[in-house]
Amino acid sequence: MLKRMQQSYSWSWVETQVAQVIDVWNSSAAQLAQGGQRFNLKEQQKREKAYDEGLRAVEREARKVPRTKAERLAAQDRIVASFARFSASALDLEGEAVQLLTNDFLPVGTKLARWARRFDASLSMADIIQACRNAWTACGLQPLLGECIGITPSILGYSLLYPYSDNYLDREDVSPEAKLRFSERFRERLRGERPAALDYREVALWALVQLIEKQYPRTRYPQVFECLLAIHRAQEESIAQLRIGDHCSDAEVLRMSCAKGGSSVLADACLARGWMSKEESRFAFEWGVLLQLGDDLQDVREDMRRGSVTLFSRAVALGRPLDGLVMQLLNFSEQVGARMDCLPNGTKMLKELLKMSWRSLIIRAVADAHEFFSPGFLEEAERSSPFRFEFLRTRQEKLTGRQGLFAIVFDAFLEARDGDDAGLPLPSSYQNNAASDANLDPVADVWSVG
Repeated sequence: MLKRMQQSYSWSWVETQVAQVIDVWNSSAAQLAQGGQRFNLKEQQKREKAYDEGLRAVEREARKVPRTKAERLAAQDRIVASFARFSASALDLEGEAVQLLTNDFLPVGTKLARWARRFDASLSMADIIQACRNAWTACGLQPLLGECIGITPSILGYSLLYPYSDNYLDREDVSPEAKLRFSERFRERLRGERPAALDYREVALWALVQLIEKQYPRTRYPQVFECLLAIHRAQEESIAQLRIGDHCSDAEVLRMSCAKGGSSVLADACLARGWMSKEESRFAFEWGVLLQLGDDLQDVREDMRRGSVTLFSRAVALGRPLDGLVMQLLNFSEQVGARMDCLPNGTKMLKELLKMSWRSLIIRAVADAHEFFSPGFLEEAERSSPFRFEFLRTRQEKLTGRQGLFAIVFDAFLEARDGDDAGLPLPSSYQNNAASDANLDPVADVWSVG
């Protein structure tokens, strides 16, 4: 307990971590590009065949439109089995890794989705998937911290904050001043104050914070709320960045990206167990920076359209190919992986699976943003992908055009078996408490969260 009390996550701690991770990032530019696994054309075509077989299996289930509970549960089983076959043949995953994905990580997503829909029926499939991505990160941290994988009330609450807070802060039709006013009130709630909610967005946020408070009482786990306040402050700086735009230097853009990404996953880690060692917190922070930079690469087109400044959007605006930055990012991921390998908890299989997912995120982003790279770099990067880049782009277009079909499958996974959601609180109890404090109707037909 003494060790837990000694570790503090103040903003000065965050700034120290940012400086350290920037040193790691800068050193990654001086390294030779890491090799990684290579795939020839025949191997890629084999994996593409498995991809298409898996996609057709999901489409078949979607066209059946399961109507009864038994049909929806049977559809779940068939889709999970199809995913297992795809993982083994297309991604070369062994049985232990496939079991980890299907028996541990997939239930995290389905439990979160079911709870979220009961909490707020207006949440979209995209909102819930966004929350699931964060929950999977937090649950990926659990075994690295010596905990079992599973959704908890605090991970649920933190992950669902994003559709209500980040999405509002990203809206182009809301002024920076309005965003900062909302952010100030949200900060008060994170500090433990109880301002009456002004609208249903705040009702939802206040209720989700209460979920975290219930699992981690503030007096016993102050570090949890220090982490939440750290990511909140980093988010506020990101809002301010939109106001000054091109006046930011590359160093300042990098600093803000590191603070935002690092503090986000730092909070995931603290919610996964309630406290961290020095080594664990440094790894979590670096992993967050890696995911943030990976997301910035994925979003480079959207960021340029919106005028958001990242390392990648700035480079493109200046006419520079992204080759060097992505090589640096791949090398940085290797250094983060080496730090993860030094953690005493977590199996080798889990760690290798996480490293593979990081590299896959980067390579797929290169495939999508291909026009921002040199031909030589694209040719070399494609050899690191289990699928050809053109194949990935065409299948992404196909998926985008069939959102209606996949929404049916998504809804089928909302069907729960008996006991599936044991251990999670009833959504209505938290929602009603927050609404009552604000004198708002907890069963309003439409929540103002869009």
